[in-house]
Amino acid sequence: MYNNKSIMLLGLALTLCCLLHSSNAMPSIAHYGKRFDPMGGIDFIQICLNNCAQCKKMFGDYFQGQTCAESCLKFKGKAIPDCEDIGSIAPFLNALE
Repeated sequence: MYNNKSIMLLGLALTLCCLLHSSNAMPSIAHYGKRFDPMGGIDFIQICLNNCAQCKKMFGDYFQGQTCAESCLKFKGKAIPDCEDIGSIAPFLNALE
């Protein structure tokens, strides 16, 4: 009735569907509540601090790098700034006159 090739194709299709469905169900921000993810080896405070440094390099005096780094420590890396997302870096921008 079913040969090995059709069973393998069905299994592959089911696997792909599961992977696509699970990737939509778990957004990347789901891990922001943790300081360190032992399974992935990710330290969110370090990522936050690195992003603050990168934004400081990009925006110079328009970006408050010290304030950004202090917020990384205060909130334990829960709100990681993204230099290309104005909403995430707005609290650290200042207008120079």
